[in-house]
Amino acid sequence: MESSKEKIILNIGGARYETYSSTLQTFPGTKLCSLTEPHAPSIYDYDPTTKEVFFDRSAEIFSYVLNYYRTKHFHCPINTCRSVLEEELTFWEINETQLASCCCLKLNNKEVHPEEFNIWDENEQSDDQCLIVQTERRDFSWRTRWQPKIWSIFEKPFSSFSAKCLAFISLLFVVGIVIILCEETKAQFEFFTANFTSVGYSAVSHNDHEPYYHQAAYLLHLELFCVLWFTFEFSVRFCFCPDKKLFFQNPLNVVDFLSLSPVYIELFVAGQIQRMPSLGLWLGFVRIVYLLKLLKISKLIETPLILRVLCYTLKSILREICILLMILAFETLFFGSFFFYGELLGSHPSYTGVLHFTDTLVCFWWALITLTTVGYGDIIPLTTVGQVMAALAAVSGMLTIIIPIPIFLVKFKSYYDIANLKQKLKRSKTH
Repeated sequence: MESSKEKIILNIGGARYETYSSTLQTFPGTKLCSLTEPHAPSIYDYDPTTKEVFFDRSAEIFSYVLNYYRTKHFHCPINTCRSVLEEELTFWEINETQLASCCCLKLNNKEVHPEEFNIWDENEQSDDQCLIVQTERRDFSWRTRWQPKIWSIFEKPFSSFSAKCLAFISLLFVVGIVIILCEETKAQFEFFTANFTSVGYSAVSHNDHEPYYHQAAYLLHLELFCVLWFTFEFSVRFCFCPDKKLFFQNPLNVVDFLSLSPVYIELFVAGQIQRMPSLGLWLGFVRIVYLLKLLKISKLIETPLILRVLCYTLKSILREICILLMILAFETLFFGSFFFYGELLGSHPSYTGVLHFTDTLVCFWWALITLTTVGYGDIIPLTTVGQVMAALAAVSGMLTIIIPIPIFLVKFKSYYDIANLKQKLKRSKTH
């Protein structure tokens, strides 16, 4: 008979188990695997009459251990004491991290729906790694060899030292373009205000515009220098991107592409700007897209686990958040309208001149501020009816905001436990 078909009989606490030798060899280095070695009868309590190996351990837990060798999926009994399970696993030389995810949560008294448990894996796969698609190619061209390296340098700031240096240079250019944007906007606004609001454009000579044109040209050259770097960076990332479709589905990449247009447009219409200074002012407003490039700084920061869990929690309760906003909008309209008519109908002649409810929009502003418990005090009720409505609005706002908080905390704690467990399992597998 072949050795793989050889059977081994185990007596665990009086319960008899029979399995193949090949089954116990599934996980080398464990105690059950050592039973298949030739010198095993001399080490363990072996009965040559019954050909059984006896272990005075828990038979209930061992049935799950043996099933782990058969299926490679380790589950534990329901309502198992954690310390007992750890003791048994230590005896059988099995790492606790091999326990199935669902049973890990039950063992830690975490009741989580299976769909919620899988959300963390799906979200992790849809993060920065979503564009790193390793496509198999049969050719060995230079682009195939260098594509993963260049893509990692430009897209993954923490992948290597060169990627960190490149990320730092990009950060300097982003900060520089934002400073240039502020200076350009300030100069254009001052020029437009001085020449159009006071004396009129026709009354100002061309010589008076010379300082502005010199400053605008200086800032434009600095801006062009930064944009050339952004163009180079965007072109390289686009050329070496494994998936062009996913590349443009990323909002940050769309912002990078749009931020290249203002300065090039200004270069093409430079002659018209001197005849139409207002055109330069509008181009300055288009440059606001540069501010969105500050969002790329988030990629240069290793996001803590708790912040990532917070984002996933907000996504999971997006429906509840929308319902809460609808309720808040209804309360704003309801209390704002009643407050407006209550103040008008209950106003006393002596209040004339100090009544600051000129229209319903002001009352809606007051209602929103009161419902959110901010209460600036810029608008206050002066009549008895208005004070009653204000009190009801404050109480309703408190209940509207406070009641959903426990729901959010329960969801957040659930996802945070899942994330911690996933990180723990990941670290243990890497070690």
